[in-house]
Amino acid sequence: MGKEKYDTQPESKIWFEKADNILGFKLSDVMFSGTEDELKQTSITQPAIFLHSYICYKSSGAEQKLDAVAGHSLGEFTALVASQALSFEDGIKLVSLRAKAMQKACDETAGSMAAILGLDDEVVEKMCEDIPEILVAANYNCPGQVVISGSKPGIEQGILKAKELGAKRAIELNVNGAFHSPLMAMAQTELEAAINSVQINQPTCPIYQNVDGLAVSDPEVIKKNLVSQLTSSVRWTQTMKNMVAAGHREYVEYGSKVLSGFMRRVDRSLNVTQCL
Repeated sequence: MGKEKYDTQPESKIWFEKADNILGFKLSDVMFSGTEDELKQTSITQPAIFLHSYICYKSSGAEQKLDAVAGHSLGEFTALVASQALSFEDGIKLVSLRAKAMQKACDETAGSMAAILGLDDEVVEKMCEDIPEILVAANYNCPGQVVISGSKPGIEQGILKAKELGAKRAIELNVNGAFHSPLMAMAQTELEAAINSVQINQPTCPIYQNVDGLAVSDPEVIKKNLVSQLTSSVRWTQTMKNMVAAGHREYVEYGSKVLSGFMRRVDRSLNVTQCL
């Protein structure tokens, strides 16, 4: 969301002001006027993405039209707030705490991630199992695209092995940690206490969660899955296939275009739009 849109939409200002008050600093100033280094800080990036996506959703007027929701990694928190399982206030508090806990884990453990393109999921999984380092399939983004996560040596070996196995591309990502891997255990422990302290309501529609890609409405299951998310794989391919199998044919992505591209890799006949 650009500054011009923010200035011309009074409701957007309300959500920015709420976020600033909850976080205790001017997130809006950093988002619109901050340096590149400031914007790259996990403690800024994650709340900023959450806020941007949620404002895009709120400004679309889609609240009464949701049949199901899902969010990729951090986006799961936006989906939970959109479906009213989680309040906006608790959502942005958890996102901020999550970001700080993940950064702390990154500082304590040297890890990274890499995108593997052109190999079947099972091939990537077996590759990770065979490498004697911490290495897992972290993000199942779409058919033919899996992100691996783990120790620095594990990522280096994984990239070389993936190329040997015939991957079209195997490239290390510009991230500062091994997200959705066992190396996030420290962050998970810290986040678990915070998640258990907030109210999770029954959502207004099913939410397809990352850990298994299944539709959930039970608040206790939602909470359990949310705790597991940091060290578990993001099963986005499975999520999309399950949503399609359930009969969902129209999708709107809020705040980005990336997931729309993934969805088209699953089924090009779907109606997929973006609200930016």
